[in-house]
This record gives sequence, C-alpha cells and structure tokens, in this order.
Amino acid sequence: MSEYPEIDGRAFRNVLGQFCTGITVITTFGADEAPIGFACQSFAALSLDPPLVLFCPGKSSRSWAAIEERGRFAVNVLAEEQRELCARFGSREPDKFAGAAWHRSSLELPVLDDALATIECSVDRVVDGGDHWIVIGRVLSLAEVGESGRPLLFYRGQYSAIEPDKTVPAPWRADLEHFLTTTTLDTWL
Repeated sequence: MSEYPEIDGRAFRNVLGQFCTGITVITTFGADEAPIGFACQSFAALSLDPPLVLFCPGKSSRSWAAIEERGRFAVNVLAEEQRELCARFGSREPDKFAGAAWHRSSLELPVLDDALATIECSVDRVVDGGDHWIVIGRVLSLAEVGESGRPLLFYRGQYSAIEPDKTVPAPWRADLEHFLTTTTLDTWL
C-alpha cells in the first residue's frame, strides 16, 4: 500500500476551485525577440526581504522554456475588464500578443499596458513541484499601472469579480498595517 492516499484529479480541482485567485500574465522575450507570455493563476508574493515572488508553470510549457533561457520575466496583474486578454494568453494561439496593447519596459521585458500592476523579476531559483516548476523570482521593479483597481479573479472554474458593495477594506486592515510596519524579526522570537 502507498504511503499516501490516492486523490482523484477531478475532486482535487473542484476542492481547490473553492480558493479564489487573481490572474496574471507572465511575459518575456523569446530568442527571436518576439514577446511570449501565458496566463497564470499560480502566482504569489513570497518574501519582503529580499523581495521575492513565485509562479508555477507546467513542466511542458514552451513559455517557461523561454523565460528560463532569458532569465527574466514580467508579471502583469490583470484587471477585471481583461477577460478576453486572459483567454487569449490562456490559449494555444501562436501570437498571443496580436491586438494586445504592450510596450518594452526599461528592463527590456514586454509589459501589458492596461494591467493593474507589473512586477519585473529575474529568475532566482527553480524548484521541482510535481508536474509543475516552482519559479522564485527576485523583484527588480514594480509599478501600479492600471486605473480600474479591480482584479480579474478565477473562482470555481470561471472568471469572477469583486461585488461592488464588497470593496470596502476589512475593519482589521488598519491593525494589520500597524502590525506589519512596527513588528521586527525579534518580535517573533
């Protein structure tokens, strides 16, 4: 008998679909200097000091191969009105940038013009994560660039958005902000 129980793939997806995620597009330039990118919901902040983020591409991802070769990538946080753009970057379309508004950043990365935020990174390290890689990126530059302020979300296998009356910060937010700005490493010891 296996040390671990057998987990049904469909059940795994359904249960994890209960966790709402934001959607990003990870971009870089390929060897031919053509922009490359893919939609990614497996993205997270990892560390403040040093500033690190992570994302998890599939091991067979051609976009990941280009990012690994380039050594740098941009994370574009999508706004709720960018559903079509997300679908395009989540497809097998050969030219995902066709019709997309983008520019070359000062760090020589393709950045989507209407994203809520952009985080430009170098690949710090890569860890095996089963059928995916866990890519840890060192943040080199970041900016809030979008105007809507409302993220595109993915929940239960479909796009979602924040309800209009649900955009008020939680009452504990000020307490958390105070804690984060006044706590030092020795507080935790």
